[in-house]
Amino acid sequence: MTPIPVIDLSAVERSQTAVVEQIASACSEWGFFQVVNHGVSEGLIERVWDETHRFFELPRQAKLKILRSKENPRGYYDRELTKNTRDLKEVFDFGGVPHPELPDSHPDNRDMINGHNLWPTELPNFRSAMLEYFDACEILAMQLLELFCLGLDSPADAMHASFTPDHTSFIRLNYYPLQDPLETEVARKVTKLGDMALHHHSDAGALTILLQDEVGGLQVFAKDKWWDVEPELDAFVINTADMMQVWSNDRYRAPLHRVVPITDRPRYSIPFFFNPSYESDCAPLESLLDDEGPHYRPVNWGTFRQLRTDGDYADYGKEVQLTEYRI
Repeated sequence: MTPIPVIDLSAVERSQTAVVEQIASACSEWGFFQVVNHGVSEGLIERVWDETHRFFELPRQAKLKILRSKENPRGYYDRELTKNTRDLKEVFDFGGVPHPELPDSHPDNRDMINGHNLWPTELPNFRSAMLEYFDACEILAMQLLELFCLGLDSPADAMHASFTPDHTSFIRLNYYPLQDPLETEVARKVTKLGDMALHHHSDAGALTILLQDEVGGLQVFAKDKWWDVEPELDAFVINTADMMQVWSNDRYRAPLHRVVPITDRPRYSIPFFFNPSYESDCAPLESLLDDEGPHYRPVNWGTFRQLRTDGDYADYGKEVQLTEYRI
């Protein structure tokens, strides 16, 4: 049985202090935990799973119509890199829409790094389900952010300013097939597959809310070994990310995690990456500075995100890492 903590968020109403202590302990010891009774409806989750499966079952040519590019990193992709090594997966990325009454390609619905959303025209209910799910994850992420802050003995709103005027969160649909999604001739011309479905990495932003299916394969590195993050019924997996490690001055850890190859059936997962605004300069909270002072120099999120995005899309040199900002 996995030792990764499972935390009941509904217990906040009875004892917020107890839940805050559980979360703070999990963030410092593991960087991973799971939450149940999180407030996201079962019906919405079922719709999102249905649409996710339908999307990846589309003919390849339909998915290639909404292929991401270096200029617009939203949409479909089948050659994602982690640490300059190709993962065995297909992905689809999208973000929230500030002005839902406008087309996604409208200038007011674009941002300086993440471009604009692309949607499959073959699935009429896909866009609405995904954007409703984005809104639900956003609410949960803000709740978790405040609990994280309280666990650092800081006000609940201590990090709110870093997520204004607009946070830059996005959702990724992951599909891990059993075989390389690229045709042999295409695969010869791009980075070779590595030995993992998803290679070891830490997430770049504040925190991640992951919906995983029953297949498993996710692992976290803690206490000098890899641990399985076993699927828990009706739970989200939560992990801390690089900017949270900076803000907490290393009290919370952004753990390495990976997905091992699955040989008997495909795997699906859906992470919501909760990210600051591009203008944010992320630095250790003043209240957490110890005798050694800050462990990191300020990290401009827009710069950090752009470098990480470029490294995911293609091999444009070394992928930026948090260690480059350590003092």
